[in-house]
Amino acid sequence: MNIKLEQYKIFNEAASTLSFSLAARNLFISQSAVSQAIRLLEKELHTQLFIRQSKGVILTKEGQILHQKISEALSLITSAENQIAHFHELNQGELLIGAGDTLSENYIMPYLVLFHQHYPHVKIKMVNRTSLEIIDLLKTGDIDLGFINMPLYDEAITIRECLQIHDIFVSSHQDSHSYTMEELVNEPLIMLEKNSNSRQFVDDYFAMQGFLLNPSIELGSHNLLLEAAKNHLGKACVIKEFSQHELDSHQIYEVNLTHALPKRSIGYAYLSRKTLTPATSKFIELLPVFQNE
Repeated sequence: MNIKLEQYKIFNEAASTLSFSLAARNLFISQSAVSQAIRLLEKELHTQLFIRQSKGVILTKEGQILHQKISEALSLITSAENQIAHFHELNQGELLIGAGDTLSENYIMPYLVLFHQHYPHVKIKMVNRTSLEIIDLLKTGDIDLGFINMPLYDEAITIRECLQIHDIFVSSHQDSHSYTMEELVNEPLIMLEKNSNSRQFVDDYFAMQGFLLNPSIELGSHNLLLEAAKNHLGKACVIKEFSQHELDSHQIYEVNLTHALPKRSIGYAYLSRKTLTPATSKFIELLPVFQNE
C-alpha cells in the first residue's frame, strides 16, 4: 500500500462531518479533491468506506472501523507535535546534568537557580560523578551535559572550557613562611576523599614531584574543608575561586608555597553526534562566555 497521511486526514474529516463538501470547506480544498482522495483510499484498501446519499454520506462498517483507528492515530500525532512544540518552548522537558560534588555546589548551582527561574516547568536532574564516569553517562544517554576536569580527550565527546580554577592550601592563621612541598606533606593536611576529581588532581601533581600526600583528615565536601580549616584542624586543600568569601573576610588565610599548584580548567561536555536538547542549549546560554587569559 502507498497511502499518504494526507489521504487519511481527508478521510477523517469526511468521516467526522459525514459531508464531502463540509470536509472540503474545513480543509480549504475543493470538493473534487476530497472525492478523489476518498476514491484512491478505497482503491488502496480494496473496500468501500462511504455510502453516498442525496444528502451527504454515511460510513460503511469498514469505514467506521477505519475512522475509529485513524482518529486515534491522528490524535496521537497531534499530541506528539504539541509535545515537541512544548519542549522547544520549554514548557516541559528535562535538564540532565552530571558533575562533581564541588562544582555542583559552588559553580553550577547558581545557574540551576537562574535556569529554574526562567523555565520552572523543566524537570532538573543532576548526578555527581567523576570526570570519567560523566563521559560514560554521556555516551549511554543518561545525561545530556557534563562538567569535567580538563584536559580529557574522547572522539565522541565535544568539550568546551568554561572555568579556570586554582587549588591552594589554607589555614586558620596567617603565616609568612613559604612552604616547600616536602614541608607541606609533613603538615596536618585536610583534603577531599580520594575519589573526588579535585583530590585526584592534587595527588597526581604531588606524585609527579615525588611526594605522597597522606592527609590526617579526609572530608566529603568542599564546604567541610573550609569549616575544618576555620576550626584549626589543619591546612586544607581548597579551590581558591570557591573560597573567596572566607579569604576576603579573613576567616582563613592562604598558605604560601614555594611551588604553587598549576591552574586547571573545567569544561562542559556533550555527545558530539547528538543534537542538544532545547533545555541543554538554554542552560549553556546562561553560562558566562569564557575567555582564556
